[in-house]
Amino acid sequence: MKSMLRNLTLLAAVGMTLCSFAAPASAAEDKLRFGVAAEPYPPFLVKTPTGQFTGFEPDLIRALCEQMKAECEIKEVAWDGIIPALLANKFDVLFNSMGISPERQKVIAFSRPYYETTGIFVAAKDTRLTLTPQGLAGKSIGVQGSTTNAEFIRSAYGKDSEIRIYATQDDCNADLLAGRIDVMFLDKLGDIAFLSSADGAAYEEKGTGSVKMDPLLYGLGVGAGLRKSDTALKERIDQALTQLHETGKYTQISQKYFPVDLWPQ
Repeated sequence: MKSMLRNLTLLAAVGMTLCSFAAPASAAEDKLRFGVAAEPYPPFLVKTPTGQFTGFEPDLIRALCEQMKAECEIKEVAWDGIIPALLANKFDVLFNSMGISPERQKVIAFSRPYYETTGIFVAAKDTRLTLTPQGLAGKSIGVQGSTTNAEFIRSAYGKDSEIRIYATQDDCNADLLAGRIDVMFLDKLGDIAFLSSADGAAYEEKGTGSVKMDPLLYGLGVGAGLRKSDTALKERIDQALTQLHETGKYTQISQKYFPVDLWPQ
């Protein structure tokens, strides 16, 4: 999920960005630039060979723009630099499975949450695991970096397990398939594409029944990131998201990619 807290390196980069750039003007209301990561994150975000963005979030962006009667474009940015790019006015709205967290809220504003999910362990079907920190002691755990999931795994399992951080979820998947890690941790809904693929046929979710999730990391949902100065834009996006849900358009988009409605309860 890309469900996500920035690591200390990213927060340091944000601090440098705040010092290097003057406060930008609010985004123009008739043309909005939505920033997404260049790295694929199916089924939330995929870039086709022809350069088109597809998936749950690009579809939702287009529906938002139609609802707001705004001209919009999607711009890709490296995930590790996506908050500094927002603050540097490279785009207007960060819309890329970013979890709302207290640390991030110190730096940027968020819209109302537009989906929520949690993390899940995935491993080979014939692998027996006890998912407590003690049960995974000595095991290697893979997770995509600069995410809520990475922060959780580091804090909860980093003492006794080997934590391997990956630039993309595809890289993490590849190491699991190659046997270079014992288990990986990712968004529960983000594992759909992997487990439904031919490569993922021998793997399964290992559940979260014995995993103590951090409510400060997973209890706030995923929202659109904005500069704190863009209060009018935040209100506009909040209203449009609510309207999409009330009209059923959000559910229509959600069920195109997922077996359940992702709208936060």
